[in-house]
Amino acid sequence: MACGGGSQLTKALLRRAALASRHGAGASAAAPAAAALSQEARPQRHTRQSSPWPSSSSSSSLSLSPRVAAGGYQHQQSRSVTYMPKPGSGAARPVTLILGDGTGPLVTDAVVQVMEAMRAPLYFETFECSGSMSCMPAEILDSIRRNKVCLKGGLRTPVGGGTSSLNMQLRKELDLFASLVMCFNVPGVDTRHENVNVVVIRENTEGEYSGLEHEVVPGVVESLKVITKHNSERIAKYAFEYAYLNARKTVTAVHKANIMKLADGLFLESCREVAKQYKGIKYNEVIVDNCCMQLVARPEQFDVMVTPNLYGTLVANTAAGIAGGTGVMPGGNVGLEHAVFEQGASAGNVGNEWLVQNKAANPTALLLSSAMMLRHLQFPSFADRLEHGVYNVLAERKVRTKELGGDSTTQEFVDAVIAAVEKAPVGKFIPSRK
Repeated sequence: MACGGGSQLTKALLRRAALASRHGAGASAAAPAAAALSQEARPQRHTRQSSPWPSSSSSSSLSLSPRVAAGGYQHQQSRSVTYMPKPGSGAARPVTLILGDGTGPLVTDAVVQVMEAMRAPLYFETFECSGSMSCMPAEILDSIRRNKVCLKGGLRTPVGGGTSSLNMQLRKELDLFASLVMCFNVPGVDTRHENVNVVVIRENTEGEYSGLEHEVVPGVVESLKVITKHNSERIAKYAFEYAYLNARKTVTAVHKANIMKLADGLFLESCREVAKQYKGIKYNEVIVDNCCMQLVARPEQFDVMVTPNLYGTLVANTAAGIAGGTGVMPGGNVGLEHAVFEQGASAGNVGNEWLVQNKAANPTALLLSSAMMLRHLQFPSFADRLEHGVYNVLAERKVRTKELGGDSTTQEFVDAVIAAVEKAPVGKFIPSRK
């Protein structure tokens, strides 16, 4: 509303209240006018959604199908309408695509098909890579450094032996210091707990994953856990900043400082110092073993969780399992300059030969991760449409891969998502529900 319009409305309301009082209507007539004035002048407050996907009005052209809406799942796009592009922002952006091992090519192809169907303003530089390689190929690293953004299928990590994890190499080479795993109830995926909406933010470059191991003498191996003030403060700041920008209320630091008093003690000290800078966000601490027990018993008590490296893996997979399984939880790894998006929790089924042979891999997690990527690229409308399609298909319960209790192939799931996405045209404003 223009300033002049607001002033005229205020004056009109005041005249109405004065007139009602002068004619003896008293408080009964003046109260509605005063209430209207108060409402007009009062700034609107926005509260955090209880669900990880927003809600929308029934008049929206992107509203979910009647059956899905009847189940209480609605999709609001207030995030999209706040985005103001610059001239040229719609130019196609390059994204590095790593196909991965096993089911990786199936689920990455699913994303490519959906992006093409939406005509999303991006294109992929595609690379084949296997977790059995001794090091991440230089051309892949160069591509990510150039493009700044990567989408990755799962890579097998060999157990034992001397081969380093390519996932860890990638995080260290690009300084992807923060891992985000989103764990929330997904429509159409039945779980024991409701109202799960947890974000696990994990330090990604040090701790037990520092890779500093050696055999002191035959039969004795030493593994070093490295915790630094700089990296602990950095991940704590990221967690609190994430909470602040996303209207989250609580950050919980996960630790084992009762035993690892120096290493985890330094991590806690860093979190406490950062917490003082965010007065509006509640700060809690919980020991990691108690944390896992609390997650299983009452996951709804947690909001944003910040952890050292190893604990984050355990907590994220536990939370994902509670919320619906690792196959439906999105995530990504971010640094100051680069971001790599992938399945949020452990891609344990990446080597499932039956899924590969029958082309029945579940692409949900990577599709939702690619929606996160679209928002990162500042294409929020496309992200909303993609989520709309995925949630509709899951909630309708007609097309499901084996992991979700069905017998559909990956391609059948993708076709269903594309059909749902095509019902969500670009450029439609979706008002938020009041």
